[in-house]
Amino acid sequence: MQPLIDNARMFGRRPEEFARLAEGQSPDVLFITCSDSRVVPALITGARPGQLFELRTAGNIVPPYAAQRPTAEAATVEYAVEVLGVSDIVVCGHSHCGAIGALVRGEDLDAVPAVRDWLAHAADEPASADAEDPACADAVQHHVLAQLLRLRSYPCVERRLASGELRLHGWYYEVHTGAVREHRAETDAFEAL
Repeated sequence: MQPLIDNARMFGRRPEEFARLAEGQSPDVLFITCSDSRVVPALITGARPGQLFELRTAGNIVPPYAAQRPTAEAATVEYAVEVLGVSDIVVCGHSHCGAIGALVRGEDLDAVPAVRDWLAHAADEPASADAEDPACADAVQHHVLAQLLRLRSYPCVERRLASGELRLHGWYYEVHTGAVREHRAETDAFEAL
């Protein structure tokens, strides 16, 4: 913890670098990814403060839209789309994902009921998923596509997609190599950016 505290102390000693951020935010991208500490959106993208609006959830899950039961995730998506006017949404899954791996392996999650119930929102793993593969690449990529499909059911996303003002992107990040792949509709595959 001490190195983090030391950096936080030094971070605030450069106010001139951050003064413009007080004027507000206008990010172009909503970046939805996992809470995993190995996935750092600004590091992956090179984004500076104010460039990414982030939504981090266990397993980068976008829960089904339910107007009568708003979630923090739905509120974040709605705010990014309606208030900030982002033009792109990236759903970024990653290799070695503990959440998706637990589903693929059929792990008993009864000891962590909140996690178990949250993961019930995840997509079913593909039949071809290899439970022995620690990266769970196929399952994670399938999951990313399922979350993109879910996003399309959010009214604000649906409207902006229909008007051509919003684009959706599915990314897969390999924590063991640093490589990022994007889903290409024309090949239905995740390919290098």
